[in-house]
Amino acid sequence: MAARKSPLFDTATTLGKIVAFFGVSALCGVLAAGLLVPAAAAAGTAASGSLQFFDDLPSELEAGALAEPSKIFANDGSLIATLYEENRQPIKLDQVSPTMIDAMLAIEDDRFYEHGGVDMQGILGALASNITSDTNRGASTITQQYVNNVIIDSNLQNGKEVVLSGSADRKYGDKLREMKLAIAVEKQLTKDEILEGYFNIVPFSGTTFGVQAAAKYFFNVDASELNIPQAALLAGVVNGPSVYSPTGNPEMALKRRNVVLRAMLDKGRITQEEHDAAVATDLGLNLTPVPSNCTGAAQAPYFCDYVMHLVLNDEAFGATPEDREKLLYRGGLSINTTLNPKIQNAAQTAVNETANPDTTDPEIGHSMVSMEPTTGNIVSMAQNTRYTPEQGNGNSVLNFNVDLYQDGDPEKPLGGMGGFQPGSTYKPFTVAAWLDAGKTLNAQLDGSKRTYPAGYTWNASCLPDGKKVNSVEWTPINYGDTNYKTTSVIDGLANSLNTITLAEINQLDLCKFQEMAFASGIHNGKSAGGENEMLGVDAPSSFGGGGDASPLAMANGFATFAAEGVKCEPRALTSVTAVDGRTFEVPPQKCEQVMKKEVAQGVNAATQQVMTKGSGYYLQNGRPVAGKTGTNDFRSQTWFMGYTSGMVTASWLGNHVWGNEQGSMEGKQIGGVVYPEIDGSKIAGPSWKNFIDRIPDQYQANPFTPPPASIMGNLPAPPKPAPAPSPSGGGDKDKEKNQDKNGGQGGDNKKNDDD
Repeated sequence: MAARKSPLFDTATTLGKIVAFFGVSALCGVLAAGLLVPAAAAAGTAASGSLQFFDDLPSELEAGALAEPSKIFANDGSLIATLYEENRQPIKLDQVSPTMIDAMLAIEDDRFYEHGGVDMQGILGALASNITSDTNRGASTITQQYVNNVIIDSNLQNGKEVVLSGSADRKYGDKLREMKLAIAVEKQLTKDEILEGYFNIVPFSGTTFGVQAAAKYFFNVDASELNIPQAALLAGVVNGPSVYSPTGNPEMALKRRNVVLRAMLDKGRITQEEHDAAVATDLGLNLTPVPSNCTGAAQAPYFCDYVMHLVLNDEAFGATPEDREKLLYRGGLSINTTLNPKIQNAAQTAVNETANPDTTDPEIGHSMVSMEPTTGNIVSMAQNTRYTPEQGNGNSVLNFNVDLYQDGDPEKPLGGMGGFQPGSTYKPFTVAAWLDAGKTLNAQLDGSKRTYPAGYTWNASCLPDGKKVNSVEWTPINYGDTNYKTTSVIDGLANSLNTITLAEINQLDLCKFQEMAFASGIHNGKSAGGENEMLGVDAPSSFGGGGDASPLAMANGFATFAAEGVKCEPRALTSVTAVDGRTFEVPPQKCEQVMKKEVAQGVNAATQQVMTKGSGYYLQNGRPVAGKTGTNDFRSQTWFMGYTSGMVTASWLGNHVWGNEQGSMEGKQIGGVVYPEIDGSKIAGPSWKNFIDRIPDQYQANPFTPPPASIMGNLPAPPKPAPAPSPSGGGDKDKEKNQDKNGGQGGDNKKNDDD
């Protein structure tokens, strides 16, 4: 319960005002004594707790760096987002209009250039006025207000208690400290330096600080262009940003503005004609807010969110999370990134046209992320939801494109979903392991339907005892339960035949393809043990992934194919500098050969056939492209991995709420359409084509290097010619008997979509 106020000291009464007058007069005497004879003042005021500050009061006021917004930029210099706690744009005094200076001095401190920091004449005049009238004039000089705002700013930066001017918690000692510091400041800074600092630090409204930001926000003009009524309005707001808010309390703001105009007239700073003309105007607002943080991003809000997390996770930007957050929101950073706005715009357009949040069931998500294979630069990151923490269908701040944690460290969140089951997009890594073992693309394998009984053993060198044993009986099937035949490895991938993939695995080590995928950048997107983890090792993972991988990690893995076995770490930051000139180290481009060049070339040859004779047939765009579709067993996650020599894209569309059998997308509305059948070639793939067709001049698409003959291997021998008809006849029947009943090895099966 608050302490009761004694009527004797209630400044609303005449007696209270008189007591206050003598009390403040005494305190002014103590202040003078403290300034002139600090030791004596300290001894003489030991009984007063609020005056003990004299024991350790600093001799001068050191203002820390003012908070300034940080900005994230794309690779062409365009703005992605502005991040701030306080929207401030520091300027020099000569960039403030003389009218603005006149308005502020007239209402706040007309004797600013005459006093030494504390205006005793002003104090006594205010007291006399308050005693003899119902007014409540203040007497703080601009220097004192500057000191108070610097103290508040310093306390905010250092997590200390903030006591606002006018608060009941402020004691006489606090006021005296402010006075002493004001006098100290006047000894260290010129009047113009103090006034410049004041114009830059003072709050005007909400998160708007400083006269330049205020001029932009309220009128969309620079501070140098403020006219008389505009300057008077801003000068009036300073006394009470909430009470005199032009947006929240326009009537009070107008009255206060007119008070300022009258003060300007009385002090001879404007003429009667100028006064009358200004009073006749309305507030004249032209509100131009600066959107804050990624919710107000000009483009790529989820990439913005990813960049924010990278900065907050990196000790290069501060020893503690608190230090890094302070720097990010107050340090005036210029964060330059790899984002390509043209590619980003194309990706966002394609994603929105495919699965607009207003016409898509809320559990269905769609994302698309692209990177350069030879640099690791992330050039786009799009998502079909609206970036906002507000509850509502189609709203989300979770990033579908990235991992749950950076490098599997729970102390370094990335704001991501942590990935999704890759489905058949994982099969190229089984082919890579096959080729790495010295086998060939044209090798013929028995793709018959087969049951693997409980107890069946697979080679798995990375597991205990070097093996993986089936716990239950398992019969893998192909998409549509067809195409069970002898087929080459390259055609098996082109047509996404599960039985051919299993035939490869039967001759390999289960760990090998997972290790190759891991080395290429694919990992468990939900890793939380302090490092990224390999996906699970079992037979189904050879064509399903064995866990969840993020679209960015999948793009990284396929980028390793596109770069002929060279893996470049995904990269978003190119440089970071602070307003004070400091530069910060960002992760450099890091690329290394992790796969044999000829193995990657072989995989590229196979994934090109996905486009020319498999599930990507209808996604070709007339340029050298490769790709792989993917769909999990439950039709809850679908993918298309499309790539050229210069850009790799992961297009994912799935149920981000339910990942397994509960999450089937069949019967769901996606972009206003209910699809009778769901797979990677039907939605995620066409969305990729929509995207890439919009930007033919934004990426390289050079022909892929053909793999050497040792990778391709020998083509199967052609069927023997039919024997010549016997003299006894029966020619047509003999021809029929000798036709290829299998329809060729793999064939041009354009209708086979995905497993």
